[in-house]
Amino acid sequence: MSPPDGDHTYATRFRIPKRMWDAYGRVTQRLGTDRSARLLDAVRADIKAHGDQRDLADLAAAEEELTERRSRKGGRPPKSAPVRPDPQEQP
Repeated sequence: MSPPDGDHTYATRFRIPKRMWDAYGRVTQRLGTDRSARLLDAVRADIKAHGDQRDLADLAAAEEELTERRSRKGGRPPKSAPVRPDPQEQP
């Protein structure tokens, strides 16, 4: 699955038993993190341990990209339920 042009961060799919995924979610929550962060850490560790020069260069470039994206994101307001107009108020 390759990302669209201009978008280098994408969602990927893999198969895992639902109970295992749910258990992993609970474990990561107890660790004070989430599944995505833990999976990214595992990917980084594998690349650092087993990657060649190209893999390490790609990892460095990806880390820079993540840093840029996170700095641009800065302070996005939390999602909230849409506010419905009060039917008693007249326009």
